[in-house]
Amino acid sequence: MEIYKGTATFSGIAIGKILYYSRGEYQIRQCLVSNIKKEISNFQEARIQAVQKLNELYEANRLLNEQEAGVFLRQIKLLESESYQNAIESSIANEKVNAAYAVMINRDELVETFRHLEEPVIRRRINDMQEISNRLIQILGGAAIRINLGDEPVILVAEALSPTEIMEMDKDKLLAVVMHHGSAVSHASIMAKTMEIPTLVDVAADDEWDGKTAIVDGYTGTFYLNPDAEIQKEYEIRLEADRREREELLKLKAQKDETKDGSNIGLYANIGNMSDLSSVLFYGAKGIGLLRSEFQYLGRENYPRENELFRAYKKVAETMGERLAVIRTADLGADKQAPYLDIPQETNPIMGNRGIRLCLDRRRMFKAQLRAIYRASAYGNLAMMFPMIDSEEEMDEIWQIIEEVKEGLREKDIPFKEIMTGIMIETPAAVMISRELAKHVDFLSIGTNDLTQYTLAMDRQNPLLKDKYNDHHPAILRMVRMVVDAAHQEGRKVGICGEIAADTALTKKFLEMGVDFLSVVPACVLPVRKAIRETDLGGEKVSAVK
Repeated sequence: MEIYKGTATFSGIAIGKILYYSRGEYQIRQCLVSNIKKEISNFQEARIQAVQKLNELYEANRLLNEQEAGVFLRQIKLLESESYQNAIESSIANEKVNAAYAVMINRDELVETFRHLEEPVIRRRINDMQEISNRLIQILGGAAIRINLGDEPVILVAEALSPTEIMEMDKDKLLAVVMHHGSAVSHASIMAKTMEIPTLVDVAADDEWDGKTAIVDGYTGTFYLNPDAEIQKEYEIRLEADRREREELLKLKAQKDETKDGSNIGLYANIGNMSDLSSVLFYGAKGIGLLRSEFQYLGRENYPRENELFRAYKKVAETMGERLAVIRTADLGADKQAPYLDIPQETNPIMGNRGIRLCLDRRRMFKAQLRAIYRASAYGNLAMMFPMIDSEEEMDEIWQIIEEVKEGLREKDIPFKEIMTGIMIETPAAVMISRELAKHVDFLSIGTNDLTQYTLAMDRQNPLLKDKYNDHHPAILRMVRMVVDAAHQEGRKVGICGEIAADTALTKKFLEMGVDFLSVVPACVLPVRKAIRETDLGGEKVSAVK
């Protein structure tokens, strides 16, 4: 038995045979052709087939995750572009080569030209070019495109996978996904999470594993190769318990978030795109405690228009109905870059021009988002909060801009509601002045992910520090208590929306501190609800705001 430690990006347990998938770049032999017209026709027929297939894939996956399924629309646009078709047809005509070879050399030229550039838009275009090229080459060669998982469900092991490859797989044949490269926020991991497939990354995959038995522990990030009988028996028991627990948890969907002694707790969901709206309702969350609006700004080449933002927020408001939906204004910068933002290179972008700092620096962008939120407020129960606030001066500036936005809407007779506002507490500075900050808004929400890395002076994305990064550090828990006490002194509610909000080992402690609400990813709503309902505070909870 061999044991490997990786990083779990979606929880769950899987036991089964390994299918090792090796993606290669398709290499095609050059063939000189005499009938240029027929070869161009072959290319066009393959291109039309590829577009049809990509359309089918988009329709099949957009309800799961519309943002990630957008990759298929990008690839269709590329296939239908006149410049791409002209490039391939010119290669066929000028070089007198077969269509598959023309596609390959155009792919390789693009990759070679831009391979040293790391800009997200360029990297995305290269990936799209590689995928459509491989698709065309397979069609021209008559090869199957879909990964054949076989007749029985398997644990798929690979160096890396694209979201396209995952979305084309038969979910019923997929027990788990294990990759060497990737992260919790990679597109492939996001798609696997959307499909609720246990997933590990950072596991050094080997093609010799093909056909061997393995166990994936998506709770601890552990991968067992050729497990011994004792470990396999243990995990078979855990797998069955996992299934039973899920069945029991689903019975809690309509239950209240209430402790044994009758304390009501707000349990909300964090979402990062529009496709997660259905999960919020499915798991019975009280509403949306954190809608990360960055998805509207990333993966594109220019600023989103106000009407585009408005339509998205209106859909959120209408879908949630009476449930509260809290939209966090764009937390861009740092690891969330877009070329059109034109942010100068920074020595330490994590501590640079990000979050509210960037919004106040780009007032036109900020005002467009505020107008969209206020316009959409007329259609439901919206609230908004601001990221990376460090000072009262920032809040004074924000309120000045808000008043300008609202006055502009009144002048045009555009209806809107006076909505609740909140602040993300994400830095030690914000913790220390949280009572002063609370006076400016209706609620505070502690973002423990950033708060932990800023307090411990550790980059949470640094793999060298993953064993030292500790969001249970006593300093973090003391800071949570400090913020709760400060907020309640000003009659404000306070919640937690970082990853530790979903840690059921801490649920009772947070409730005893007086935390008023928790916001977690949709899949964690029911386990946290179970923990809440099993908690008896017995008068230990500090006075919460009514």
